[in-house]
Amino acid sequence: MTSENGASPRPVAGPADDSFHVFDTTLRDGAQREGINLTVADKLTIARYLDEFGVGFIEGGWPGANPRDTEFFARARQEIDFQNAQLVAFGATRRAGGSAAEDPQVKALLDSGAPVVTLVAKSHDRHVELALRTTLDENLEMVRDTVAHLRAQGRRVFVDCEHFFDGYKANPDYAKAVVRAAHEAGADVVVLCDTNGGMLPAQVQAVVATVLADTGARLGVHAQDDTGCAVANTLAAVDAGATHVQCTANGYGERVGNANLFPVVAALELKYGKKVLPDGALAEMTRISHAIAEVVNLTPSTHQPYVGVSAFAHKAGLHASAIKVDPDLYQHIDPERVGNTMRMLVSDMAGRASIELKGKELGVDLGGDRALVARVVERVKERELQGYTYEAADASFELLLRAEAEGRARRYFRTESWRAITENRPDGTHANEATVKLWAKGERILATAEGNGPVNALDRALRTALERIYPQLAKFELVDYKVRILEGRHGTESTTRVLVTTSDGNGEWSTVGVGENVIAASWQAVEDAFTYGLLRAGVDPAE
Repeated sequence: MTSENGASPRPVAGPADDSFHVFDTTLRDGAQREGINLTVADKLTIARYLDEFGVGFIEGGWPGANPRDTEFFARARQEIDFQNAQLVAFGATRRAGGSAAEDPQVKALLDSGAPVVTLVAKSHDRHVELALRTTLDENLEMVRDTVAHLRAQGRRVFVDCEHFFDGYKANPDYAKAVVRAAHEAGADVVVLCDTNGGMLPAQVQAVVATVLADTGARLGVHAQDDTGCAVANTLAAVDAGATHVQCTANGYGERVGNANLFPVVAALELKYGKKVLPDGALAEMTRISHAIAEVVNLTPSTHQPYVGVSAFAHKAGLHASAIKVDPDLYQHIDPERVGNTMRMLVSDMAGRASIELKGKELGVDLGGDRALVARVVERVKERELQGYTYEAADASFELLLRAEAEGRARRYFRTESWRAITENRPDGTHANEATVKLWAKGERILATAEGNGPVNALDRALRTALERIYPQLAKFELVDYKVRILEGRHGTESTTRVLVTTSDGNGEWSTVGVGENVIAASWQAVEDAFTYGLLRAGVDPAE
């Protein structure tokens, strides 16, 4: 249908089954998180990921409210061929005392060309009177008029009842009147919003069940996470009969965030048995979660349910012993179902089972040698007592494991000595220089380099010395560097632990070093990083 005063909605495939909606609002509500500032290009990229994941609706923003959102809708219509999702424009009911047909922001919603519009409406009586500064009856008319106008222009309409649960507490009859007004005017879904995020699951379930029975409207839920219950509240609403869930990727959102899309969808598919995604999409969930985190420039949460790198990581020896018999004994699902993997963490809590499983994970055959496994367990405990940590440094652990299994350390070079100098100049600047002396393939090499710090200078000197012999080093890049002063020591005399993460463009690995000062610890970590990287590249040891 062509609108009288706006762009025609572009036909899209949309969700195959309209009986249950997964509605994503990352690009609108999620973008309100502190620290997130999305460009139009960012929003287009995230929209493609969400469509690939298979959500039914993607709320793109508020067209007309700012140039960025207006541009996003114009470009999305031209640049994205949506396969699973329908694009949704967000806006408000018309102004008090006016007409929806003449309201500029309602016209902007039509001009966006989005086939679906979400309207935010006041459902808390105090908000109507204090924020909108209008009467309760006029607010109901604003809802009816705007929904009916958008429906007449060929748009599908969802209505978000803002502050619904708080409004229901204060005046349940009026809150339900807003739901009825939206439903009777033609809204497909009326969404009950816990805008302040203060509700608990039992409360949500009771309210949704009552409103559903009293109004007959199709209900959805939008939960903020201020009590840490947004996912639970969303599922409680589903238990009560809601068939539309609004979420954000990785739980992004204002204050502490929104209901997290990924655990909600995983629960619906794996726990409730609801088919809400296309075939095979759930197995892409971890990848999609991390990809969106990269776009918004936030480090993925390591402990996020289902998709965090620690979601299926096991550290305790007791757990490892059970997992060796049957992984399901300490895992609620097979991690591969959501695109994740089981990981064994090696620490001073490790037992034989932990080492055996970790060896299998790393591809090191321990051959059922109980004596060898026992030696590795004792070696790990001894090293962790000195301050090393292997649960965050798999590469260093693999080098240790291979050294014990093969009876000798992997060695591509042998360090004779190293030195790092920092010079404080009269003008307040600093010069950093490092010299390394080492042996590689029978050749003694001396190299000196400058850097923007002593560790960077050592890294450059080591590369200078070895790149001629091992050209693979040119691809290595230090991507993360962490320093920790270990507890139980004293001030500047403390033992220091350094964790280094290195990339070769195809993957990353982490190594650890411990020393009497930060430079000594850093050298160990960098030395391990180069050694592991060459091992990873398939280079034969020099000695």
